[in-house]
Amino acid sequence: MNKKILIIGAGGIGSYLIPLLDRLGCYTLTVYDNDTIEKKNLLYQNYQEEDISLNKAEVMMQRYSSVFGQPYPVLTVNQIQGYDLVICCADNLTVRRLIYMSNQGRLGRIEWLDLRAQGRNGALISFKINDKMADTLLEGPDGSYSCQAGDWAGKATGVNLTHAIIAGMGAQWTHRHLNGDKVTEYMMVSI
Repeated sequence: MNKKILIIGAGGIGSYLIPLLDRLGCYTLTVYDNDTIEKKNLLYQNYQEEDISLNKAEVMMQRYSSVFGQPYPVLTVNQIQGYDLVICCADNLTVRRLIYMSNQGRLGRIEWLDLRAQGRNGALISFKINDKMADTLLEGPDGSYSCQAGDWAGKATGVNLTHAIIAGMGAQWTHRHLNGDKVTEYMMVSI
């Protein structure tokens, strides 16, 4: 089995999800992220000192054999077509809206998984949810939101690690779903 997975975002969640899926050896991963690695990212993202100032998607491509890195943002529905699964690890609602709404057109159903973490809270949300829940999950202002809580001061003592838990849950959900097993529509955690 060599399923094609699109991963949007290689930061807090994506940088932990990618090696888990790569290790299984049965997926081709396309990773979109136009962001570069900053020193502050090293505390909670899966990067090293030598990665600072490099593009996140390109670092993942250098590290993992199953990854094709794309150092660009996802802006159109055309970019998310042709995959067995689209996984959103991005930190903004704009790309989530694009993914959730992609199934409302004539383009065919796109299966997706939305992984979220902020502070000590996390969520795994799939394309199987009902429309009312989707509307609620897409409310809020545009902009970027870190995996860390809004009051994080950039110090190791205040780092939250829920994003790594969500990455593990996402890898398990993805592997089970793409192997034909029954999976949950969504799951929320608060630690």
